[in-house]
Amino acid sequence: MTNRIKIAIVAAVVVAIGAVLWLQGPDSGEPVSTAGKRVWRYSIFGPPRAFTAGIERVKVLMEEAEGGDFELQIHYASSLVPPREHLDAINLGLIEAGVTCMGYHPGKTPLAQVLELPFLLTEDIEANARILDAVFSHPLIEAELALWKAKYFFLGVLPSFEFMGNSRIARVEDMKGVRMRISGANQNLLEKFGAVSVMMTPPETYTAIERGTIDMVGFPWTYAHGAYRIYEVSRFATEGMAMTGFACINLVSLDAWEALPERLKAMLPQLREEAVRAMVAGYEAADRKYLPLFKQKLEVVPFPQSERERLIAASETVWREWAAERDAQGMPGTEILEFAKAQVAKFGNR
Repeated sequence: MTNRIKIAIVAAVVVAIGAVLWLQGPDSGEPVSTAGKRVWRYSIFGPPRAFTAGIERVKVLMEEAEGGDFELQIHYASSLVPPREHLDAINLGLIEAGVTCMGYHPGKTPLAQVLELPFLLTEDIEANARILDAVFSHPLIEAELALWKAKYFFLGVLPSFEFMGNSRIARVEDMKGVRMRISGANQNLLEKFGAVSVMMTPPETYTAIERGTIDMVGFPWTYAHGAYRIYEVSRFATEGMAMTGFACINLVSLDAWEALPERLKAMLPQLREEAVRAMVAGYEAADRKYLPLFKQKLEVVPFPQSERERLIAASETVWREWAAERDAQGMPGTEILEFAKAQVAKFGNR
């Protein structure tokens, strides 16, 4: 790609995001400081759900601490910024904070994508929270995010993934030819078993399943399938695949963070702990709500542990290929992979 084309693409992104914010007018949020009050615009895709319980808890804690001098505005459903453009919007100063997932732009955060390697993480969400925190806090990842004027704020930790849609999958061979929505690094694994991988953001998936554009949606079980109502247009769901490897992160603008009073900065460890606790509680509540509904409406197909082990065994090849590709590009791929594996060994339970 020539430099001229790259410049044109960046310019188009700037214009597109700016146009969205301009068209929304006053409702799109306030500037960083308004009449003595510091205001952060936080952007997220999708509706309020278990995943957003983290930012909702952080909002309460930060606003209470400042006694009316700080406001964290949460803008749901991509009302400020398209789902894949949050990193760009922070870089351009259009929002102060937002969520992104590494699979939406692996070329922008190539080392952070290590956390999306299939079956690298465990099935224990709280252990994964510690692993993710350690990796996102690594100087290599901090430097990568700083290139976009962004800082790791707190986690977007997720449960393991299952698939829901209109293909029945009970073994790895059943994936052959099936169009499956999943993230970039996981795509490499599923394609080894004949799946046709598709990357799209969560808000796009309902219509894609309904119209038959894709066959199966890989989402965190159970809350995301419920929040995006995938069960309404599906016949089958897997249970037992427990696929890991989709990393999301809440980011804050470096400038916005540095402008905070020290008392708020000092709250960061508490904010991170409270956010994870709120999300986990939300996921547990979602299971209680959605599991009976799914089992009533769908055929929930057991995915045997022996089949899962076949996926795990093939994953290590994907890890090595990923690291070798980064190394060949002059990036410390093997270094960050070994660090991530060490954190899994340290905090994991398998």
